[in-house]
Amino acid sequence: MNVTEAKRWLLAEAAVRGVDLEVLATRQSRLFIEAHDGRTSEISNSSRGGVGLRVVDGGKVGYASTEELSEAALGWALDEAIENASLQPDGAAVLPAGGNLGRHDLLSEGLSAPVEAKAAAAANLENGIKQDPRVQSVQHARYYEGADEVEIGSSRGVDGSYRAGMAALVTSLVMRDGTSVKQGFKADAQADFYHLEPGTTAQDALRRIGRQLGARPLSTGRRRAVLEPEVVAQLLGLFVYSLSGKTVAEGKSRLAQSLGQSIASELITVVDDPTLPNGLGSRPFDSEGTPSQRLVLVENGVLRSFLHNTDTARRTGQRTTGHAQRTYASVLSVGTSNLILESGAGIPAGDGILVTDLMGLHAGANPITGDVSLQAMGMEMIGGEQAPVDDFAVSFNLFELLRQVEAVGDDSQWIAHSSSCRVPSLAVGEISFAGS
Repeated sequence: MNVTEAKRWLLAEAAVRGVDLEVLATRQSRLFIEAHDGRTSEISNSSRGGVGLRVVDGGKVGYASTEELSEAALGWALDEAIENASLQPDGAAVLPAGGNLGRHDLLSEGLSAPVEAKAAAAANLENGIKQDPRVQSVQHARYYEGADEVEIGSSRGVDGSYRAGMAALVTSLVMRDGTSVKQGFKADAQADFYHLEPGTTAQDALRRIGRQLGARPLSTGRRRAVLEPEVVAQLLGLFVYSLSGKTVAEGKSRLAQSLGQSIASELITVVDDPTLPNGLGSRPFDSEGTPSQRLVLVENGVLRSFLHNTDTARRTGQRTTGHAQRTYASVLSVGTSNLILESGAGIPAGDGILVTDLMGLHAGANPITGDVSLQAMGMEMIGGEQAPVDDFAVSFNLFELLRQVEAVGDDSQWIAHSSSCRVPSLAVGEISFAGS
């Protein structure tokens, strides 16, 4: 049977057994193309999907999943979910009530181009990079796309589905100028293949990596800092940990008691918007079937909301914000969609350090305390001139840094790594740089 038939069979069977059931079916399709020496060197297609069950029985929750859609496999998964619920401690969980969410195609023809055109995009990316004589090697030039299908149904009336996807160009290269050698990475992701521009991505990669050639060590001291969008995106991802309702419910968020209070510079406004047309993380509803809506998290420096699913909302005495996240094979969690730090009026010129790259964020940052100490690269700005610097570390507390923001750039960019976000540059009065 197909996914829709499996969903209906499971819901009918759950009714017979007297349990509440949520069925979440997800399927991920991936295409990967690599170019080498102007030709396609590798093409791979993959697809994975299945049906995930969340049972609520007497306030207790149990999960199970299956990739096989026979009645025998579905029956086994339902048995497993019911048994897993019975093993949990007493609780007060309930499935959210809902209705018909409709059928949505956010992808449309966005990935409909022939494979030959996608392979040509990867080859053009490689060719554009190799035009620069400073390029020592192109470690990879790749085209990547992902299409996701989601279907949900529950005993409480939730029913809907959607399809979404994205296309990306990714490259890693090594550049040399005399004895100076630098390696770097660049990615560009769009909701539509036809919005990718291999030539522009190649030039961006060459600019980002090439400007670091000839870098000299930076001396130790406290200086004004300007953080480029790529760096801001990394720090925003760290900040979101404290905005997660799951983190709040677990007692790990430093901001748990700060709703309605100032937590950052009044220049800082952070929004999560799953309704954006062509957003890389856009979706009509979350993984529990709660309809999507724009959510203001921080407004002019004031904390307005956390990110919640129905479980974290219940545990913290708040309301769901429609940010439930899971796949068929995972348990309920919380996640962002299109995370946006809103643009400002721009950053005035001045002396200081333009921080262009942070290395080892997961190892050198504490998401609970906000303490950050990381190796970095950048450009020293003196008298209107810029010179590359490296071999230094930056140290600061993220929560304090957000309070010290003195200007927000008008140069917002979409950054897509582990999640989708749009961020500008930020200028901070002073942070510590440890170098030679």
